[in-house]
Amino acid sequence: MIVDGKLVAAMEFKSQIGPSFGNNFNNRTEEAIGSASDLWAAYREGAFKPSARPWLGYLIMLEDCPASTKPVRSWEPFFRVFPEFVESSYKQRYEILLTKLVRERLYDAACFILSDSKTGPQGLYEEPSEELTFQSFVTSLLGRAKAIEREPEFRG
Repeated sequence: MIVDGKLVAAMEFKSQIGPSFGNNFNNRTEEAIGSASDLWAAYREGAFKPSARPWLGYLIMLEDCPASTKPVRSWEPFFRVFPEFVESSYKQRYEILLTKLVRERLYDAACFILSDSKTGPQGLYEEPSEELTFQSFVTSLLGRAKAIEREPEFRG
């Protein structure tokens, strides 16, 4: 979102449906970390001048199905897997990832929703984490919008 030539907010929207949850989870993880790191490096270097620090959000919708919710076997050929990943599902791994992305301040807010192929087209979804709800995501974005609205250069 750009207002008067200034970067105010950026959001990434992703979804994942089967069948290859393993490879796609790894790709989504690399993309989420890489996109945020690239944006913050560009901001640090003044690429968005004269913009103030932009708000950054990440939303992902995962297919709610047995392949995404069953425990995944961990492979430990060289090093031990962190305990939170042992026997965790891709649903749990996405929740861990998004929580860490926000807590590490790579993103200002993240939203994690699940939806299945039958009820999803009707707009039904589940929010597995209280920290990663759509309401929290939008509230954070609106808070940034209100703060921007108060800045003199945006009041016209």
